[in-house]
Amino acid sequence: MLDDSDRRLLRQLQADPAQPVTELARAAGLALATTYKRLERLEAQGILRGQRMTIHWPALGYAVEVSLRITLDKTNPRAFDEFLAAARDVPEVIEIQTFLGRVDARLAVIARSMSHYQEIYRDRILSLPHIADIEALMHVASVKNQQTLPL
Repeated sequence: MLDDSDRRLLRQLQADPAQPVTELARAAGLALATTYKRLERLEAQGILRGQRMTIHWPALGYAVEVSLRITLDKTNPRAFDEFLAAARDVPEVIEIQTFLGRVDARLAVIARSMSHYQEIYRDRILSLPHIADIEALMHVASVKNQQTLPL
């Protein structure tokens, strides 16, 4: 599926996704036209799905991050769909993951302060449908947040 040239391109993109294609081609040891063709192919195959900027939330005043593990009351067959639709509408929920097992979902919630988080929790989170149990985990530090693969 991937050859050595593709892997070199992907390694370079993981290291610096914003680099100009001319630098990417040089670093990967490929001609510029070849690099463009390979990038187009990797996008068409769904391997590359665009570039993203990461927002540093504390720089915008969001000093609190809480991870909520949610167990749903699954007696309603639409519990998952209704919960997820409502959770998407909470602006301070920056990530939603679903799981198989005792925990059904995890929400990453950001807030400006603990009192702001308490307001979000009481007014928005507790009003989400079909919640049977919530466990809150206060984020203290990111020890590793790497989304690169050894290619």
